[in-house]
Amino acid sequence: MDTATNKHIPSLANLQAHQGKVTLFWFRRDLRLQDNHGLYQALKHEKDVLPLFIFDKAWVDQLAHPRDARVSFVHDAISQLHQKLTKLGSSMLVCYGDVLDIFRKLLATNKIKAIYTNKDYDPKPIAQIGAISNLLAEKAVPLHTYKDHVIFEQREVSKNDGLPYTVFTPYMRKWKTLYRPVHSAPYPTEKYFTHLLRTSSPSPLIPLAAIGFQPIQQTFPPCIIDREKVRQHLFERNNLMTPHSTHIGVHLRFGTLSIREAVRIGYEESESWLESLIWRDFFMMILANFPHVVEGPFRKSYAYVPWRHDEEGFAAWCEGRTGFPIVDAGMRQLNHTGFMHNRARLITASFLVKLLLIDWRWGEAYFAEKLLDHELALNNGNWQWTAGCGCDFVPYFRILSPDRQTLRFDPQHLYIKKWVPEYTSPSYPQPMLDYTMARQRALKAYQQRLSFGQQPSST
Repeated sequence: MDTATNKHIPSLANLQAHQGKVTLFWFRRDLRLQDNHGLYQALKHEKDVLPLFIFDKAWVDQLAHPRDARVSFVHDAISQLHQKLTKLGSSMLVCYGDVLDIFRKLLATNKIKAIYTNKDYDPKPIAQIGAISNLLAEKAVPLHTYKDHVIFEQREVSKNDGLPYTVFTPYMRKWKTLYRPVHSAPYPTEKYFTHLLRTSSPSPLIPLAAIGFQPIQQTFPPCIIDREKVRQHLFERNNLMTPHSTHIGVHLRFGTLSIREAVRIGYEESESWLESLIWRDFFMMILANFPHVVEGPFRKSYAYVPWRHDEEGFAAWCEGRTGFPIVDAGMRQLNHTGFMHNRARLITASFLVKLLLIDWRWGEAYFAEKLLDHELALNNGNWQWTAGCGCDFVPYFRILSPDRQTLRFDPQHLYIKKWVPEYTSPSYPQPMLDYTMARQRALKAYQQRLSFGQQPSST
């Protein structure tokens, strides 16, 4: 990998037909040309703008499987961008390696006027952009960052005293009072495509093998929002077998779809669907204002629940062999496709933290490994919400019954039959726990520790 890292830090010299300075637009989680805020600002205010994408070695190395679908998704998106830019007479600089090291080498070997990029609110990218900002300051190269993947950021939606909301419903009400169609108006980047750096020798695209990954045979959901599916959201959102899911999560995650387009359609077609997008803004806001949630519970007094260190039980949950068909169906769907229906996510998460009494962080990490649309803020927020330790939490005494969830949301067992076809055969495992016993165990554990924030004794 080190050889590939060094190989894929190209010079800009062979991309420009003159010796003037070049402005870089750094793609990160905004992999589209259309309606891209930072790209729009770069093209509007600069000339000779060259797009840049870096396969961050720190991100790539944390992915365990050489066929991880997310890398393939990003590579496909970059390939499409590369083709579009080539048709426009420009190119795209695609690198792989340590991000800070790549910027050092680019600054040392090229004349760079400025760098533009869009904001990311996760702690690691924030720290990364801080280090890059310091590096650029040493070279007197300005860095411009823009809000792009949320409608309202940080404290743009706040209480009257200026403090951030920690409960969703009042946040949502305030969000709606502040929202105007102008907030989701698209940025017309196409007006300034002539300001892209012109080149007759496009930079080559890095093959997946060069970063240690292999192609996969998987069809990704199209980057198109079906308005009819949006209109059906309120009625179909809990139907585990619904054909009305828009599957746009992965496109919002990597920015192949603009959040502004999604919100415009939600505003026009479905309040229910719009509110699901407001949840996204809400959890992004929570992460930005309360970064401690990455490592522990939002409600710090809830830090001492006596979780069970049950590795065998966790493995059974991960693999979809708990003996509870609705739970196993959800986990198998996740493992097979990288997607899980939102209702199934709630059922499986509740089973892990409330019935198995296993630390929510184990489940959060597993979802982070498997979900194609994994988003730190949403994954963390939803797991803490389910565990009862987050903002706007589910009360600890709300413990879902897998059997009742099946009766309500999969009464004909269509979802179960699809993912657990052997559930009625002798080969299917018996339930790994007794629901009544596990429920009482969870209630006792939460009542003893969680409600009072007591530390466990040394014994």
